Amino acid sequence: MPLVDYRELSAASSGEKSEAIRSRVMQARDLQRRRFAGKPQQTNAAMGARQVKEHCQLDAESAGYMEHAMEQMNFSARAHDRILKVARTLADLAGSEHIRANDTLEAIQYRSLDRNLFR
Repeated sequence: MPLVDYRELSAASSGEKSEAIRSRVMQARDLQRRRFAGKPQQTNAAMGARQVKEHCQLDAESAGYMEHAMEQMNFSARAHDRILKVARTLADLAGSEHIRANDTLEAIQYRSLDRNLFR
């Protein structure tokens, strides 16, 4: 992930407005409801292994990042699926049909933070 410039952090603007964030979240939730229509789960977080394989396919770049993370950070199979679920959610929030490399990197980063917090 690229570093954030200090001037951006200290600027007077407060970033994205709450209304815009709420709209993106509502759109992502609606997308997930449609994705899982007729199934017991209604969110990405509730996906089982079969749904993860179906809905969280990675392109070559993202797969490379996942492979590197699995090898270097010794993530478990459970962590692998959790990362994919978070990456799918990040893609949904961005309105992207496919998981992008940045979604994968961000999800890996969140998992790394979780791991460090709970040690």
